[in-house]
Amino acid sequence: MSNITRRDLLRIGGLTLALSPWLRAVESSSDAFEFIVVNDTHYIDEMCKPWHSLAASAMHASAPEARFCAHAGDVADNGSEEACAMVKEIYTAATERLYTVPGNHDYLSGDDRSGYDKVFPERLNYAFQEMGWQFVALNTTQGTQFDLTDISPATLAWLDQNMAKLDPKAPTFVFTHFPLGEGAVYRPRNADALVQRLLGLNVAWIHCGHWHGESTRPAGRLTATTSRCCARLRDNRDGSPLKGWHVYRAEADGKLSRKFVARPA
Repeated sequence: MSNITRRDLLRIGGLTLALSPWLRAVESSSDAFEFIVVNDTHYIDEMCKPWHSLAASAMHASAPEARFCAHAGDVADNGSEEACAMVKEIYTAATERLYTVPGNHDYLSGDDRSGYDKVFPERLNYAFQEMGWQFVALNTTQGTQFDLTDISPATLAWLDQNMAKLDPKAPTFVFTHFPLGEGAVYRPRNADALVQRLLGLNVAWIHCGHWHGESTRPAGRLTATTSRCCARLRDNRDGSPLKGWHVYRAEADGKLSRKFVARPA
């Protein structure tokens, strides 16, 4: 599965022409579209490969027209370049485009993030547009620390420097690793400083990982959620045995809906 591209999958289904990138580029921006968000895959080594290959295949089947997949951190379990590269190979077969942010497990040790950075260059703080929607990816890690953390000055500075470049009216989706909802377990101590900056945007949703469980909490006037993990050997903290991802549907009018899809057991 890891060597099968999305193009191969679409050709098998007879949909290559209908879903080609060229045709997608000329679709009307007024159309609704789907995208996938996954978090906490915690890839370790080759033993995880079959498990994640099945997850990627099921992910593609759950949303065959999804325009991309966003990963909310903890791509790997130990931050190795090899693990990050395998996750990139496997999951880009599901949606072609994979956008990531790092989690605390994407560090080799301390503040050494060299494995992640080599596989996912310039995937810390950034934004991109999709059919009238704005997506903002933010790095909320503090090295390998998992609790009692602070969002780095670099992330807050990126927001300060780029707010003028971002569209304040476009419906906006934010994804990051550490929970931003009020009262959430593992919420960074200075999360309010980040949330306050986001109030200048038309944020429809904030998707976070790290806690390994489903939760929905306010973040000021915004809504922040956490999600179950999609890891072979990690458990969920909300007691659920389900591992999986969310399929989001974004409407032209700024409305957003989503559904959780469990990986087949």
